[in-house]
Amino acid sequence: MRIIHTSDWHLGQYFYGKSRAAEHQAFMAWLLEQIDLHQVDALIVAGDIFDTGTPPSYARALYNQFIVQIQQTGCQLILLGGNHDSVSTLNESKNLLACLNTVVIPGALERVEEHVFTLNNRMGEVGAILCALPFLRPRDVVLSESGESSIDKQRKLGDAISELYQSCFEQAKLVNTRLATPVPIIATGHLTTVGASTSESVRDIYIGSLDAFNAALFPAADYIALGHIHRPQVVAKSAHIRYSGSPIALSFDELSSDNTPNKSVFLVEFSHAALSQVTPLLVPIFQPMQVLKGDLDSIEQQISAFAVQADATTMTWLSIEVSQQDYLSDLQSRIADMTQGQAVEVLQLKRARSQRQQHIKQLDNETLSELSVDEVFARRLAQETFDSELQQAQLGRIKQRFSQVVAEVESERHTQETAASHVLQETMSHQVNTEVVTQSATDGEQS
Repeated sequence: MRIIHTSDWHLGQYFYGKSRAAEHQAFMAWLLEQIDLHQVDALIVAGDIFDTGTPPSYARALYNQFIVQIQQTGCQLILLGGNHDSVSTLNESKNLLACLNTVVIPGALERVEEHVFTLNNRMGEVGAILCALPFLRPRDVVLSESGESSIDKQRKLGDAISELYQSCFEQAKLVNTRLATPVPIIATGHLTTVGASTSESVRDIYIGSLDAFNAALFPAADYIALGHIHRPQVVAKSAHIRYSGSPIALSFDELSSDNTPNKSVFLVEFSHAALSQVTPLLVPIFQPMQVLKGDLDSIEQQISAFAVQADATTMTWLSIEVSQQDYLSDLQSRIADMTQGQAVEVLQLKRARSQRQQHIKQLDNETLSELSVDEVFARRLAQETFDSELQQAQLGRIKQRFSQVVAEVESERHTQETAASHVLQETMSHQVNTEVVTQSATDGEQS
C-alpha cells in the first residue's frame, strides 16, 4: 500500500497582493505525475485546502479540476478540513465527490464510525484503515461550563481530543479483526503538537484555546499524517508521526537558506501491515523567491545578480531586510532605483529586526507613568513594519481605530467622573443639611 501525504495547499492565497494560482496549478500537475510514477493508491490532504472560508472562484476551479484529473490515475483522494477551511464550503459537494472516489471530511462528524473507513489499493483490495480526523473545533468535542479557568478548558479540550483519537483507533482495530489479513492503520490530524516548528504564515489558531497537543496522546497508529504546520518535520522523534508541510512557501521565512527546494510531500509505503518507508518527494520551486539582507551597498550588489535574461519568463519575488538605519526616509525610492530593469519584484521591505530590538531595548527603563497613551501605542507600532502600500493603509486604519477607542474611553471616564462628582456633591449637601438640622435641634434644646 502506498499513499502520498500532503497538506496546507491554501488555494486562493494572495501573497503581498500576488496570486499563487500559477504555482498551485504547476504543483497539481507535478503531483499527478508523482502519483502515476509511484503508482500511489491514496492521496491524503491533511487540511487547509483553501486559504479562506470563502475562496475565490479560480481556487474552487483548481480544486474541482484536480479532483477530475486524479480520476485518471486510479488513486483514491481523501480531503480533510483545516482551520482555514469552511465546513459548509467543503460539505456542499461532499456527496457529489463521493461518486468520484473522493472522501471529504469537512469537520467533526456525529458518530465515531463515520471517521473510520478502509482504503483500497489499485487491485481493489483493502490496503489500510484510515482514522480521518480533520481540524477539531472546541464546540465539536466539548461543552463549555461557567466558572472554568483557561487551564481547565485546555485540559478538558486536550482530553476530549485524545478520547476521540482513541475511540477512532479502537474502531479501526475492530474493523481490522474482521479482515482476512490485517492491514496498517493510518490516522490524520490538523493541529499543532508540542515542539513543532512553525513559520510566520501559520496562524495562531490551533485547537480553540489549546496551544499544542501532546504527541504522546496520539494512538498507536502505524502512520499519523498531520497538517497545519508548514515546515515538513518529524514529531517527537517518531518517524511515523509527521507534518508534510505546505507544497509552496507561504511566507519568506519558509525559504531555505541556499534557495534550493525545501518543500515536499511524503511518499509513505506499507508492507505486511506495517510502515516500511517514508520518502520525501521534493516539490520544485515554481516561483523564485529570495530574502536579501545587509546594508544598502551589500543589497545593491545582491540585486545586480538578478540581471534580466533574454529567456527570463518569471520575476523573482524579494524580501529585503536593511541592516542599517541610514537613509530610511528615502529607503523605498533607493531600493526602487536599484531594482529598476532587474528581473525582480520587491514584495517586502523592512528594517533588520536587530535594529528594531535595539531601539526597543533602549526604552526598557521607561515606566508607564512616564509615557502618555499615545507614546505607549507608538512604542508598540515601532515593533512592526509597514512598508508596502497595503501595510501603510492598514497602519492608517489601526491609528484611526486606536484614536476612536481612546476617545470612547476618555468620554466614558469623563462621564463617570462627572457622575461621581454629582454623587459627591449630593452627599456633601446631605451631610451639611443633616448638620444644620442637628445643630438647630441642639440650639432649641439649649434655649
